[in-house]
Amino acid sequence: MKRFKVIWTKNAELDLELIIEYIKIDSISRAKKIFIEIKQECSKLYTLPERKRVVPELKAIGIDKYREIIYKRWRIVYKIDDEKIYVLLVADSSRNLEDILFQRLIKSDNKTE
Repeated sequence: MKRFKVIWTKNAELDLELIIEYIKIDSISRAKKIFIEIKQECSKLYTLPERKRVVPELKAIGIDKYREIIYKRWRIVYKIDDEKIYVLLVADSSRNLEDILFQRLIKSDNKTE
């Protein structure tokens, strides 16, 4: 069975950090638990990462290289590249994914100017 290396991008790490900081306001123990659970869910991608669904909002516009894990109330977006999995985004499922992606594209465009 093919094994993949799971790599967290800086954006995804920051997303997770902000989520945990927010949860920590109410409960440090719950924040730690959520952090561990999300990391564990992503680490399971080392085998059969294709088993998760393609991000529907992107699939609707013909982009099928991004997949996601739905874990509790969070969406974890990743892409498969050869033998590597890149975790790209962790977002509350109540947020509009198109808005998040658009904001990230705008930020990356502004960095190149």
